[in-house]
Amino acid sequence: MKEIGGYIELDTYFLPMMHEGAIALNCGRNALAYLLKARKIKSIWIPKFICDSVTGVCERESVPYKFYSVGMDFLPRAKIDLYEGEWLYFVNYYSQVSNEQMSEFVKKYKRVIVDNVQSYFQMPISGVDTLYTCRKYFGVADGAFLYTDARLNEDFPLDESFERMHFLLGRYERSASEFYGEYAANNNFFVDEPIKRMSKLTRNLLHGIDYEKAKRIREDNYSYLHEKLGVINKLKLSDNPGTFMYPLMIEDGAKIRKELQEKRIYIPTLWPDVFSWCEKSETEYQMAEEILPLPVDQRYGTTELSIIVEEITRCLNH
Repeated sequence: MKEIGGYIELDTYFLPMMHEGAIALNCGRNALAYLLKARKIKSIWIPKFICDSVTGVCERESVPYKFYSVGMDFLPRAKIDLYEGEWLYFVNYYSQVSNEQMSEFVKKYKRVIVDNVQSYFQMPISGVDTLYTCRKYFGVADGAFLYTDARLNEDFPLDESFERMHFLLGRYERSASEFYGEYAANNNFFVDEPIKRMSKLTRNLLHGIDYEKAKRIREDNYSYLHEKLGVINKLKLSDNPGTFMYPLMIEDGAKIRKELQEKRIYIPTLWPDVFSWCEKSETEYQMAEEILPLPVDQRYGTTELSIIVEEITRCLNH
């Protein structure tokens, strides 16, 4: 029997949740693992511009992978020959690829998995396997959504998130630096974690979000940064909706990242693994080193963004 009475727990939220109809899993890694199993994928092509979470899943599931190169437009640089049983893993970096562009790749290659981890507000192309992750966009410790018509006939256990929420609750009342170690540990937690269904706690929190507001703020912030910094940006950017971060590619990006950190402006290096499997002369190495992914999320407005612009300008001028 369900408990009745006692102390009050976290409220249950009932706002509409994005991606309600997708398969709700515990993390993005396992959304890919689910597809590798369900599609019986024999081999997969992945971009060099990627983190080891993707290669790690392939190795964990004993699926061989091959690298392909992307250009500064974030698109594959050369035609890829897919053999029987091989699939193409297509990453929608910084929400820069429209569904119309992706549809061309789907028509060309057929067996395509779209990684929309950095494009939460971009709905999937009908019939195309597409995955999303929640914690890059919202204050949750885990969670992912997968669109696919492939199904595994397995009863996956329900995940639990309450023990992994401390770093989020801590940052809400204190500084990010104080809880960074716990945040990093949470990221590493999923390396060997099996496929599970999304936790009740994460699903509940996702039902409490005003998605339209978050999307609008992100778009406004992206536009503000592009207006201020677009002239110095090496990348030619589109303005697809609900962008993840504003990718500013400039000379000495790595040096400026360190200078910003001293001002308590934390800009990540999103794909550090690129430095180990690419040469310095390769485009992917240069992008990983020089792109500054600037925050545009719903926590911020022009007050915070103007400080970022001011500090970057100062770094460039001294």
